[in-house]
Amino acid sequence: MTRWFSILAAVCAAAVTGLAEPLSIQQAVDKAISSHPLLEVESQRVLEAEGHRLQAGLRPNPVFVFQVEGLRAHGNPGFRFGQDADTFAYLQQPIETADKRGRRVDLAEQRRRLAELAKELATRRIVNRVRLAYWAASGAQRIRDLLIQDSNNFEKIVEYHRHRVQEGAMAEVDLIRIQIEAGRLELSANSAALEADRARIRLFESMGQSSFPPAQLSEPLDSDYRVAPYDLPEAVDRRVEVRIAQRAVEQARANERLQGAMSAPDVQALFGYKRSAGFNTIVTGMQVDLPFWSRNQGSIAAARAEVRAAESTLASTRAQVQAEIVAAQADYDIRRRQISQYLKPLRERARESSRIALAAYREGGTDLLRLLDAERARIDAELLYFQTLAEFHRSAVSLEDAIGVWP
Repeated sequence: MTRWFSILAAVCAAAVTGLAEPLSIQQAVDKAISSHPLLEVESQRVLEAEGHRLQAGLRPNPVFVFQVEGLRAHGNPGFRFGQDADTFAYLQQPIETADKRGRRVDLAEQRRRLAELAKELATRRIVNRVRLAYWAASGAQRIRDLLIQDSNNFEKIVEYHRHRVQEGAMAEVDLIRIQIEAGRLELSANSAALEADRARIRLFESMGQSSFPPAQLSEPLDSDYRVAPYDLPEAVDRRVEVRIAQRAVEQARANERLQGAMSAPDVQALFGYKRSAGFNTIVTGMQVDLPFWSRNQGSIAAARAEVRAAESTLASTRAQVQAEIVAAQADYDIRRRQISQYLKPLRERARESSRIALAAYREGGTDLLRLLDAERARIDAELLYFQTLAEFHRSAVSLEDAIGVWP
């Protein structure tokens, strides 16, 4: 039964590979940027902030006032509207002082820029998730293909030993050992095929897609990828999170300036027409709030506290980002050293050991257990190699994301 599962997995993998369209990492990233729903949400938030900025720059509307005073329904002499009523018609224009409109615009502009940076941060996080998922899926595909190929090759060894048992040239217990090893490989190949499918689905999910078609990931897993050198202070300043924290400080300072301006009273200027006792006259005047008790002290104090909090957040963000860069660099260096200094030589030695053991076994120079041990060591070395390659590319992605580099 296990054999049929292995055959089915091999057939499905071959069919998927034949039908799948090649997908590069850049194509995956471009697809995510162009169609991810979360980026559309951030785009609308930028438009929302732009609307608030536009509204902040508009001047206050004038107020038209029309009123009639002195109306009465009885009395002696009788009421004459044109002579006895006082009629007013005037415009009242609010005049903002202390450059309140300019400071509102400045605050709204800082919020708009924060919205743009939030969109950039969302884009970077999506791109990072796509690239991490891509290399995880690529590694899973390579491991699946390796195990399916090894399982198929091992079945040929099983057939060879089955014929030897039938000919009486080999003990049946040795055939059982080989069949057990073949079954173990088949189960591993089935699990690897399932994991490759899950990794492919996670890749398309990270791209914001609602369909999960077959895909042949075309980026070479064993490519010698190198992260470009960088300057640590520049990398810290380049990170979107740091720029967001810096913009938050600027926003808090803009709000502090606005709250300070709000302490200055505005002026209500009026100019218009009055008809009283049959005479047409001009009305002019002004209205000013008297800042006896409220001078916006509470809002000013809150704005100053907000500035201090934003500055502390900026310092904390810088420290956190620097720690992330150092940790990502260390992980990248370790993975790279593991591949070049340990895994490549280990892989070659395991392959050579397998070839020697197989040749010696055919010549009768070694027993079956040594051959099986050599094959297990070779397969384990191959699996470890591909797993570490995938982790190496993921560490390179994490390092580039940590230093704020776009792919």
